[in-house]
Amino acid sequence: MAAPRQCAAVTIPDMSEPAPSTVHEPIALHEEPAPRDPSRRAPKSDTAPTRGRHTVGNLAAARAPLTASGIKDTEHRLFNRELSWLAFNDRVLSLAANPDLPLLERCKFLAITSSNLDEFMQVRVAGLMEQVARGVQRPGPDGLRPKTLLRHIHTYVEHQYATMAKIFHDELVPELTAEGIRYSDWSTLDEDDRAHLVDEFEQHVFPVLTPLAVDPAHPFPWISNLSMNLAVFVRDPRTDDTMFARVKVPPILPRFLVLPDGERFVPLEQVIAAHLGRLFPGMQIDSHHVFRVTRNADLVVEEDEADDLLLAIESELTRQRFGRVVRVEVEPTLSDSVLTMLAHELEVEPTSVYVVPGPLDLSGLASLYKIDRPDLKYAAFRPVTPARLQAPSGERLDVFAAIRDGDILLHHPYEGFETTVQAFIEAAARDPQVLAIKQTLYRTSGEGSPIVEALVNAAERGKQVVALVELKARFDEQTNIERARVMEESGAHVVYGVAGLKTHAKTTLVVRREDDGRLVRYCHIGTGNYNDKTARLYEDLSVLTCDAEVGEDLADLFNLLSGWSAQKEYRRLLVAPATFRSGMVRMIRDEAAEDDGHIVAKMNSLVDPDIIQELYAASRQGTKIELIVRGTCCLRPGLPGLSDNITVRSIVGRYLEHSRIYRFGSKKRGRQYWIGSGDWMPRNLDRRVEAILPVQTERAQERLQEILDISLVDDVLAWELQPDGKWKRAKQTAGHEAHVSLQRRARHRARGTD
Repeated sequence: MAAPRQCAAVTIPDMSEPAPSTVHEPIALHEEPAPRDPSRRAPKSDTAPTRGRHTVGNLAAARAPLTASGIKDTEHRLFNRELSWLAFNDRVLSLAANPDLPLLERCKFLAITSSNLDEFMQVRVAGLMEQVARGVQRPGPDGLRPKTLLRHIHTYVEHQYATMAKIFHDELVPELTAEGIRYSDWSTLDEDDRAHLVDEFEQHVFPVLTPLAVDPAHPFPWISNLSMNLAVFVRDPRTDDTMFARVKVPPILPRFLVLPDGERFVPLEQVIAAHLGRLFPGMQIDSHHVFRVTRNADLVVEEDEADDLLLAIESELTRQRFGRVVRVEVEPTLSDSVLTMLAHELEVEPTSVYVVPGPLDLSGLASLYKIDRPDLKYAAFRPVTPARLQAPSGERLDVFAAIRDGDILLHHPYEGFETTVQAFIEAAARDPQVLAIKQTLYRTSGEGSPIVEALVNAAERGKQVVALVELKARFDEQTNIERARVMEESGAHVVYGVAGLKTHAKTTLVVRREDDGRLVRYCHIGTGNYNDKTARLYEDLSVLTCDAEVGEDLADLFNLLSGWSAQKEYRRLLVAPATFRSGMVRMIRDEAAEDDGHIVAKMNSLVDPDIIQELYAASRQGTKIELIVRGTCCLRPGLPGLSDNITVRSIVGRYLEHSRIYRFGSKKRGRQYWIGSGDWMPRNLDRRVEAILPVQTERAQERLQEILDISLVDDVLAWELQPDGKWKRAKQTAGHEAHVSLQRRARHRARGTD
């Protein structure tokens, strides 16, 4: 999960203000027209940008001139996607600033903020820079052109850095010190502490350092992605010549070095800087400055032209190391001349350089979470095992018998992944009556993944194992290549899906011969990855079922993924790109035609312009629409005559809200519930393979309704999106916190008391 920044002239948000009064102030963004189309010139505003001292800034509402009827034209009906994402990252950052949260959790949220920003730069900003390089001037659906948007992002992110530094220095460091965990500076250490770090440096750091000089014989070195570096200026005392060198801070080493008491930590770059004399013996160290480089990390693979997709991805991963520089982070002490030199050598524009007023790469704070201080963390919660998947004392669970008794809805992390989904896959791998296992794998937990190990075990036992491995899962490409090879070596059939589409569906099909000789398909369909590590932190839903029609649908889907198929229709499932979009549009329109039309949808992101227009049309017809959108939301709620029947809220807290629930209908007419892997985004609707399942058993529907009800009344973790783009904390009245409520419900349900 990142931080606040605003465009134009803005006051840095005051993170210390009470959360309930927090709003995101809007900024008016004025886009100049393309020279060849003067008719699209935007009207100039007479109002200066609003300033405010608030937890989160807002840039999502891009110059949207409103009329009495609501919206002036189509392109102003949408918030900008990138700026909306930055506003989401602000909401994450607000957790780091929340004094009511445990201290180490706040450090973790600040680390997540920094890490999220890294990914945003590597993908979204990199994509915008590619558009600018190609001369793209066409505005996006929100009316902003790429070059203008990059300027706004730069201003927003600059303020975000300032707020992150303020939280770190003014709040977290003093509070950590009060708890005996001290962020120490080399200059403040005593002789004993320095002696310890000297020993650490000589034994573990110095052997892996490589100083790289820059002169006519040594060209400016290549700087790797997300690398921390020291720009060092040394003087030769014999000639008085000044020379430049670069020292890379090795990423294989910990971000902070811990002193013997286990309570103080020192940034690694400071320890290296204190020992530059060891790297440049006989030279005078004039100055040193820390900088960090971020490169384009998005893959571009021409699948139609690739004879071997795996080799093509590997080749692209190699090329990716040399991607365009999209961001350079520097310390405030860096002189203008050095900054100019770095910008020239790295070939970046001023909008790609960020002066960071705090330690670079605060994602390293995640290492503090390993400190054994449970008093500074959330109260431990142990995921439960659903009552129906609990084996009688002394017996082994028959998971297939449990599924035959009826569909089982699972809700992670409240219900444990290991004792549910993982147990299902492992049981299938062991069971001699199981003939085949087919599974889609988007992100696993890497080496040692229990899911991959179960598939390998099944293949070695002679079962038919088919693993659809998505090689283009961003930032997990190398991991997936390695897991694919492990499974292939075991005899599993590994395929890479449909050319031109990412396979994002979360599905498993197990074919088992029952005692009476029948073949039964057991299915698992969900919203989250087969990843035992993230399942402890991500909120997700899934269903175990042996419904015959669902099984036939999954069989058809796997045949599509592993062979040749032109199938466009399915019995129960909605499958992207074939039927997901059309199915959602049909259900939205059906609700719009009803007097008591009602739509409730929970998702990660809402971006697709066509789906948003359908929601606007339904709202105009009186349909009540309640949206729970964790991250990016381009829809503008509450606009008179357009979206006054639509509300949008976001829940950000201990667990990453990751499930997708789509509910259509009313209590009187009956309701339809769907869960699955796809958001309402163009990529999910049109460019990925997604599977969306109708949940039809009464008990499972009641569970989904409970989750929606709890999410809609939350007034602790929830934020509400305003018509002008402000995000405002939900007014706290009853103190309902969704994550705590769902933990309690899970415990009661596991004990059979709910």
